[in-house]
Amino acid sequence: MLIEPLLKLLQKLKLTGMLAALERQLGDPDIGAMRFEERFAMLLQHELPERENHRFSQRLRIAALPQPACLEDLDTHLPTRHLDPTMISTVRDLGWIARHLNVLITGPTGIGKSFIGAALAHAACRADYHVRCFRLPRLIDELARAHAFQRRSTFLRSLAKADLLLIDDFAITPLSDQTKRDLLEILDDRYDKSATIITSQLEVKQWHAYLDDPTLADALLDRVVHNAYHLDLSGESIRKLRSIRNKGTKNAAAHQGASTSVHE
Repeated sequence: MLIEPLLKLLQKLKLTGMLAALERQLGDPDIGAMRFEERFAMLLQHELPERENHRFSQRLRIAALPQPACLEDLDTHLPTRHLDPTMISTVRDLGWIARHLNVLITGPTGIGKSFIGAALAHAACRADYHVRCFRLPRLIDELARAHAFQRRSTFLRSLAKADLLLIDDFAITPLSDQTKRDLLEILDDRYDKSATIITSQLEVKQWHAYLDDPTLADALLDRVVHNAYHLDLSGESIRKLRSIRNKGTKNAAAHQGASTSVHE
């Protein structure tokens, strides 16, 4: 077979890893010394990571992380956040996803709750789990849209299929009675079948009062709290501390620049 049609065929079959590897082989003057099976094995070895990267990109796209985050960037030694090293080590190994457990992340605004939730969701995507992420207001909007177009059941089934569901900023906005029932159904579908992460500024002990329906609150919390790891963060806002530090750096740079101008 001529080379050009072969390259086009690989492109048509979307074997992009093999295509790139073959093009590199064609530019290697020493490649002819290798046996066919060795060259073919090299092509396959390049195709596998290409496909894994593509699947990872697709999982990230579907997950719709609330912000770019990964566990490698998580500062576990930040003293203002009071992270429990043992708990962090437990949740970051992701074994709780396979055991269909939950992770609750609570603490004041700006402390890094959403970052940790997004980083865990990112790690789950990398581990080949199907992930969905929603800020609570966005989830409420999606539920309202599903009701309006009479596709509530379809939307709830799509959430139930996710290995991991992240609900960010829980208790940030009032809930209608219908939304409370929808949330109960979402969490009931996931109970003992899949994992959920919930982040909230409100302490877990205040969630019952927030839901403002004792019977429904008991049912909802029973499905998410008692089988969960809990990261309770505290301290000053990281965003505030970074803003102060950045201003200090800029002021120092401006002062240094002014001093240099005077001496000149």
